[in-house]
Amino acid sequence: MIQFNDFNEILNGRKSVKVFDSKYKIPHKEMDEMITKATKAPSSVNMQPWRIAVIESDEAKEKTKEAFGFNVKQLTTSSAMMIIFGDLRNYEKAEQIYNDAVEQNHMTEDIKTQLLDWILPYYKGLSKEGMKDIVNIDSSLMAMQFMLIAKAYGYDTNPIGGFDKENIAEIIGYDSERYIPVLAIAIGKKAQEAHDSVRLPVHEIREYL
Repeated sequence: MIQFNDFNEILNGRKSVKVFDSKYKIPHKEMDEMITKATKAPSSVNMQPWRIAVIESDEAKEKTKEAFGFNVKQLTTSSAMMIIFGDLRNYEKAEQIYNDAVEQNHMTEDIKTQLLDWILPYYKGLSKEGMKDIVNIDSSLMAMQFMLIAKAYGYDTNPIGGFDKENIAEIIGYDSERYIPVLAIAIGKKAQEAHDSVRLPVHEIREYL
């Protein structure tokens, strides 16, 4: 494992790699470390709605192959394709999350009760579209953080939105009414250099008011 400590090196070095070393497999311990660090990302009322399917076996890759269409090369060559879902019933973890917060002295029992008395009815009362908006934003924050962490560990990534989002949950055996696909991320050791890309100058995207 190579770890980079200079954030500018991580930020400027992150590029979208299309072809990976298909023989390299990321150890589960290391993958779990990266995911754990990525989940330090913020989320609305700390509901952490992201759920991650790590597609790494030949069987799982074959099962999902058609779903990735023109992005299939990233699927077949990467160490893993991570499919990040948003859990529309994420509030079912609320008691666990807030109980842990009390146990770790991040809040009092009274504050926990007050928050849950507000959060649970509010979240349960959201429309499906309203909850989708929340889980899409929160899961995207975690996904970006994961890609930077992966680079810090010496891996490359490629975020992918072009896959069969309508059917991917059912393909891998998830409840499609509960779990909505947000993003896929291919991760591994690059086999080909990624192309440089340009960004708009700051004065074209920013306005001070």
